[in-house]
Amino acid sequence: MAEEQSNNPMHGVTLEKIINYLEAYYGWEELGRRINVGCFNNDPSVKSSLKFLRKTPWAREKVESLYRKTIKN
Repeated sequence: MAEEQSNNPMHGVTLEKIINYLEAYYGWEELGRRINVGCFNNDPSVKSSLKFLRKTPWAREKVESLYRKTIKN
């Protein structure tokens, strides 16, 4: 099981860390263009993004996918 997790880029990364990383890398405006959700486009904040993404699996998957693509580069 430890071997499985060592290959998982998401292991140990919290949603808050992901949002903070993506916001620092892209900024809210570009993040809202890449993933068109209200929490990134209308008065964005980490707190509102966490609240929305924890309730919305499809949006969370898009955020996690963008994070994985971003850290590969």
